[in-house]
This record gives sequence, structure tokens and C-alpha cells, in this order.
Amino acid sequence: MLYTLSIERRKNIMNYKFKTQPYEHQLKALEMSWERPYFAYFMEMGTGKSKVLIDNISMLYDNGKINGVLIVAPKGVVKNWHEGEIPTHLVDHIEHKNILWQSLINVKQQRKLDTLFETGEDLHILVMNVESLSTKKGVAFAEKFLNSHRALMAIDESTTIKNPEAKRTKNIVTLGKLATYRRILTGSPVTKSPLDLYKQCEFLEDELLGFNSYYAFRTRYAVMRTANFSGRSVQIVVGYRNLDELADKLKAFSYRVLKDECLDLPKKTFMKREVMLTPEQTKAYLQMQKLAHAQMNGKLMSTATVLTQLMRLQQITCGHFTADDGTIQEMPNNRIGELIDVLDEVEGKVVIWAQFQRDVHNILKALSKEYGEGTFVDYYGLTPQEDRQNNIQKFQDPDSGVRFFVGTTQTGGYGITLTAASTMIYYSNGYDLEKRQQSEARIDRIGQTKPMTYIDIICENTVDTRIVKALRKKVDIATQIMGEDLKEWI
Repeated sequence: MLYTLSIERRKNIMNYKFKTQPYEHQLKALEMSWERPYFAYFMEMGTGKSKVLIDNISMLYDNGKINGVLIVAPKGVVKNWHEGEIPTHLVDHIEHKNILWQSLINVKQQRKLDTLFETGEDLHILVMNVESLSTKKGVAFAEKFLNSHRALMAIDESTTIKNPEAKRTKNIVTLGKLATYRRILTGSPVTKSPLDLYKQCEFLEDELLGFNSYYAFRTRYAVMRTANFSGRSVQIVVGYRNLDELADKLKAFSYRVLKDECLDLPKKTFMKREVMLTPEQTKAYLQMQKLAHAQMNGKLMSTATVLTQLMRLQQITCGHFTADDGTIQEMPNNRIGELIDVLDEVEGKVVIWAQFQRDVHNILKALSKEYGEGTFVDYYGLTPQEDRQNNIQKFQDPDSGVRFFVGTTQTGGYGITLTAASTMIYYSNGYDLEKRQQSEARIDRIGQTKPMTYIDIICENTVDTRIVKALRKKVDIATQIMGEDLKEWI
């Protein structure tokens, strides 16, 4: 039976003193969910599902329902919850502690974490990286926190718990039983397969979809075939069935909205996803940083020279650098993985820009592995002239099967129309403000009917942060910032 809304409930929501005013679709999500023990926000990236959750938390707290919140998020957005979303949207009158989980900490930081277990009626908020719940230490801390409070537990980008065999999935489902209220948030609940839904929904409530095991669920909704590999028989999925029935079940406890259904959204939304340097990148970055400082020490260097040093540091944050002999050295990095995570959350077609040709090469390789040949086209220096217009046409064609357009702003940032997409990702950025603005305009042209989302992937605590901040403030780094100023960046 579907959940119905009442005039009285609508009135209560409308009268709530929100810190930031919700849009109409956000109000609807709150009406459907705010006091229910479990709910799924299946809201496309850019529609503001984070705000809906924080408003839901505020309302539950003000009604005496909760005094603790555990938010579990991917590593690319976990800091944004702590530093951005919660301070921006949580109503001012709520006294609260907002603490980000860290595993490697000193005594002072441990004392701060331990304040989350103190009794009292102020709101205790713990934000944790989903990976931390693969560890005994992280699980033990989360369990103690949930046992200390009347709590809401929320999983942001809940497709991170779609794998029924993953340790973190099992741990999170078990921890969910300790929370009074449970929420999942994702823009794309089914990234690869309808079977992705089972564990997400089990976190909300046991047997929510009517099955007591993943395999029973799979039998109902997947078409299986026996295949032989090296003399071993295995069951593989070859198709799906009864999907209308599954969709009807989801409607009872979820709210689904896409950007093009939200007529009051701002025209453009800017977001960022942060990644950490790998140990190999950190070592190379610090060495390059030290060398650059040594070369600059006591010398007046031109802007062009400092920009070259900046470029070398930025290459390292992208996972590669050019050695003295001209060869390109690859390094393990988290950037490609974060890109794939973002793409899994996005509906429809996407434009992906990169600063370096090597980035484009690595992106195309990853897309081929993850989504298959034929799902992308390229538009950069190595794309043959005779293929370029055809690649645009393939991307613009809704029936072509091409979902991703990958290029550099130097080559593809001017003049072309890419309005088949309303999402644009900057895998890495250049320093030229004009190229940034022109590239943004590729999806902001006549024919665009949807609100647009722009996402920057950034390595935290590196030159990436300064570059994106300057570009968003409409600063042309290449011409407006002099060499002496750039030295501070390095």
C-alpha cells in the first residue's frame, strides 16, 4: 500500500523554520519521509538530497525523536558532509556536535571523538567514510555510538553497499539494526543491475522486498543460465524479469526524482569530489614541491616558469609525470576510481574534460573496462580531424548508445554543442579562465532543457584546490596571478 500525504502533514512541513528554503521536490520528499522509520531518497545528483536528509534530521530532533546521527558516505564526499552540507543546512537553534571520524589520530583528537558518547540532549553527529566500516575499529566505534543515542543512520550513495559479499555491506546492514531511523540516498539506485537494490533495501528493513535472502530475490528478478568455466559449473545472470513488480514495491518506501522534473532548481549547480593522494603520489608530490621551492629560493622567477612547476605538481595529482628522458611514468591514483563512482551516480549522458592527454587516455581505458566500447567518444589532440564532427553527432544522438564525451578543453572547449548532456565533469583543470568558461558553455546552449551540474574532481591539500577555487571565482590564473603569488601555491 502506497504511503499517502495529508493536508495536516503538508501544513506542518510548510511551517517548519528551515535554515535554507527547500525546493518543491524537496518538500515532497520530506512530506513522504520525515517521521518514517526507513526511507530511500532516490534523487538524481544535483537535486539536493543531502539537504533533504539534513532537514529530516532537524525535524526529527526538534520532535524529540533522535539525538544522534551517523552519516556514512564515500571518501570523495565525506568531508563535504562535515564541512559543507551540515553547517549550511542544519537549523541554527539546534545545539550539536559535528565530528568527522578519523582512524589515525592523536590523543587530543581521540578525546574529541569520545565526546560523541557523552549524555545530553544536544545532537551528536558522526560522519564516517564507508571504507572505515570494513575495519574492526570503525565498526566498534560506530556500534558504540549507535548504542549511546536514539539515532538515525544514513548511507549516502548507497550503491556502495550493493555487493552482498562485501565486508562493509555486511557490517553496515548489521549496524543499521541499532538505529531507530534509517535512510539511504543515491541518484542511481541501480548502477549495473536491479540486483543492486537488495542489500540497500535490507539495510532499511529486513525482508523489505519480500525475500529473506539475496538468492531468493535473484531467483525472482534475474534470468540465470549455467555456464562452465575450466570444468566448473556456475550460475550467471543473462537477463531480468518482473521489473514492474519490483518498481511497485520500491514506491512504498522511496521517492524518485530526476533533474528535469524539478522546474524550480537553479540553472547551474557546482559540486566537488575530493580524493586523497596515494603513498606513491604523496612521495613524488613532496619531492617535486621541495625541488620547486629550492629552485625558487632567492630567485625572481617568471610566471611562465612557475606555471610549469605548477603543471608538474598537477600531473602528479592526476597519477602521472614526465621524466627527464621524456617518458611518461604512471602512478597508482584514486582519481579514476572516483570518476567511475561519480558516473555510477549520474543519470544520462556526461561530458568529461581533462587537462592532459594522458588523462584522456586513462579515462578512455577505464570507460572501456567499466562500460564497454561504443559507450564513449573522444575529442582531443589525438582525435583525427575526420572523426571529430562524427563523434559530436554520435554523442548528441539519443539512440547511438554513446553516453560519454571525453576531451580536453583546449581542443573541444570552443564552438561545439553537447546539449545531450546536463552533467559535466572536470577530471582535471587548466589555468585559463576563458577555456573553463567556454567549456562549461558546451552544455549551456540553445536546446538545453535541464538544470546543469558541474563537478570538479580535486586532490585535497594540493594545487588542485587552489586552481578550482580561483577558476570558480573567475580568476584567470595564467594572466592575472603573477609568479610571486603562484610561488605561494607551490
